Amino acid sequence: MLDIIYVILPIFALMALGYIAVLRRLYPAEGVKSLIAFVNNFATPCLLFHSISTSDFRSAFNLSIIGPFYLGAFVCFALGILIARRGFNNRPGESVAVGFSGTFTNTVLVGLPIITRAYGSDALPVILSIIGLHGAILLTLGMVTMELVKRDGQPLGKTLLVAMRRVVSNPLIWGIAAGIIGSLLEIQLIEPAEAFFVMMSQAVVPAALFGIGGALVEFKLSENWKQALFASLIKLIVHPAIAYVLMIWVLHVPMDIARYGILLSAMPAGVNIYVFATYYDRGVSVATNTILIATVLSALTISGWLFILAL
Repeated sequence: MLDIIYVILPIFALMALGYIAVLRRLYPAEGVKSLIAFVNNFATPCLLFHSISTSDFRSAFNLSIIGPFYLGAFVCFALGILIARRGFNNRPGESVAVGFSGTFTNTVLVGLPIITRAYGSDALPVILSIIGLHGAILLTLGMVTMELVKRDGQPLGKTLLVAMRRVVSNPLIWGIAAGIIGSLLEIQLIEPAEAFFVMMSQAVVPAALFGIGGALVEFKLSENWKQALFASLIKLIVHPAIAYVLMIWVLHVPMDIARYGILLSAMPAGVNIYVFATYYDRGVSVATNTILIATVLSALTISGWLFILAL
């Protein structure tokens, strides 16, 4: 148990530092979005490129891990919609937004730091193979479903085009694609370029955690906190539970590899659920509350999953 505390303590301490710094105006609130933009648009793409190009990415692309992760996400999406529709009597569009809030994982700002802290760089090829598909699969799923259920929806073809543009314009995808090309071509970087990508990669963890902590100041609890709590529990407990059952009990994936995908599925909701909700103006308060509640609760649930996975 002490090992688990040692793993998560610095992670959430960095988040707490960001939260307190912004709350006490020691760090400008308007700088948080810029910091997160630096992480998402520059530092993390460099990390993705360097990690993939210098690893055997092809052997890390394991369908026995990727499949359960996304099957679990699909089930959570449907479950969230069902609970919002039947349990809270939401309209179809709001129900889809709630379902998406319990589906989309914070793979980069929280997942990467925690998993590399817990399991080291050996976990990177496996989790990057999941991250590489994450936005493309789940954003398309959410957008297509939303357009099919809301009355003022755009034509399905236009929705798919918008989703594809969002995916293609994502710098994370650029980093992944460049890394795969570099791995396939076995490109060797000269020392100054290697040093550049290493330094940029090292900036991801502290900047991401400080930034997500500062961003939590913006999110306040509203009257929709109960729906957000359900979405948070789906994300933090149901998703990794499904991944665990499928990987360990059904597909018999070795624990020392399966734990990477299971722990990634146990991460809290990502900020893209807020982007999704505001884009469609559906379930915005639920999305903001889910980010806050899930991130705070994840300190406990991630500790529990680390214990189950025997660290």
